[in-house]
Amino acid sequence: MSAEIYPGTLHIKSFLTLEEQEALAQRCEEIGSRPAGFYTPLVRGGAHMSIRMVCLGKHWNAKTYKYEPTRSDFDGLAVQELPEDLKSLAKRIASEAGMEIEPDICILNSYSGVGRLGLHQDKDERRETIEAGIPVVSVSIGDSAKFLIGGLKRKDPVKAIILESGDALVMGGPSRLRYHGVSCILQDTSPTELRIQGRFNLNFRQY
Repeated sequence: MSAEIYPGTLHIKSFLTLEEQEALAQRCEEIGSRPAGFYTPLVRGGAHMSIRMVCLGKHWNAKTYKYEPTRSDFDGLAVQELPEDLKSLAKRIASEAGMEIEPDICILNSYSGVGRLGLHQDKDERRETIEAGIPVVSVSIGDSAKFLIGGLKRKDPVKAIILESGDALVMGGPSRLRYHGVSCILQDTSPTELRIQGRFNLNFRQY
């Protein structure tokens, strides 16, 4: 079931079955445990983010806000490749929203119970991609999150929606540069079958 939050912003509830969620949760844990796996980014100004992250396809440098082939801001390791099955997942989600994407980046975020993500725009991809409105596609696994989405300016009013395990979200077209973030994690809301605490969010982009 899809709900249009804004033109170009679609919340697709229960996109993944419970079995698909279980498989994806295991996949996230496995990816994060590899070399060039989960780490805590250090941003401009010297503060650590409150989430752990691993990038697939291209690494997002939290100090320069640019994409690169190695994690030069952390350990210098080469970035992991973005697997074909995860690319296919992103395409499926975009298609459900009536959009298209050829993903070459996935930012996998791991939230603990105190994880947050401040309001921001996803604007570090190529200008041509952004101007074409090619969407950012994400899927949530584990604990629910209170997701905030506003306008094209940081001070614009925001709407809050709850993203539950298995939900997908698409932001494309006129919504491609909307400010968004995660204000809190609703602890102990993950399906017990997943046997995880916290939340994974896979965030796909086309550079």
